[in-house]
Amino acid sequence: MNAGLTISLPARAENVAVVRHALAGLGAGVGIGEVAIADLETVVTEACMNVVAHAYPADRPGPLEVEATAAADGITVVVRDFGTGIRPRRRSERPSLRLGLTMIAALSSSFEVKNRPGHGTEVTMRLVAEPESGEADSGRPVPATPSATEIRVGRPDLVGPVLGRAVGVVVGRRQVGVDRLSDARLLSDAISAGAPQAFPDGPIVVSIDEHDDRVELRIGPMVSGGAERLREHLRLPGGGDSLATLADALDVERGDEGEFLVLGISAPPAS
Repeated sequence: MNAGLTISLPARAENVAVVRHALAGLGAGVGIGEVAIADLETVVTEACMNVVAHAYPADRPGPLEVEATAAADGITVVVRDFGTGIRPRRRSERPSLRLGLTMIAALSSSFEVKNRPGHGTEVTMRLVAEPESGEADSGRPVPATPSATEIRVGRPDLVGPVLGRAVGVVVGRRQVGVDRLSDARLLSDAISAGAPQAFPDGPIVVSIDEHDDRVELRIGPMVSGGAERLREHLRLPGGGDSLATLADALDVERGDEGEFLVLGISAPPAS
């Protein structure tokens, strides 16, 4: 069975690590080997940094979109921007851009750069194998730059490897200390353990929103009663305290789409 995820976030240098760790988690979750995961991290980093460096004005970062489709025998990644685009064959391009594209081509089993006039650039990379994928719609309007990192995970069992790494890098870059980073990982691991029972078969949306004094995690939609099931996974064995005490806020949102678990983790930005 194929699995995949979609990430939408502002094209800023500090967000590239979020993409890299999330895709490494996806690769690990579907059983891709360590060497292939290392190559995946390298090519994704290069492609995303090209977007950060070349797609938008330095003072106005636009949207960065990443789509990945994975199976046990390979992974396909599309990195998309909506800026001015890059032109790999121009002599006037920066040497760093040529080096990055050369590295992507060397590590990928298949590699394509598609400049979409008026709609930015789309870089498609295939590692190990070449799964079938449809053509991207190059005529759609430019989406608004997201205010938060949104990750769509294709299967509930892949929430664990993706969520823990993505939350870890967001909280960790704020230099909050080992204890607070450990708290965030414990919460992520406990939520991931209950994910297969709490979510339907459809895609799971993980939203990571950074505020001045905290990181807010929103995950769902869940089946009816799914949020309470996740709360149970936060309880410690023996009837002791719940891991929920590690969060500064824990709420359940209910709406037409289903239930969402919302956690707030205090994490002031690095000074």
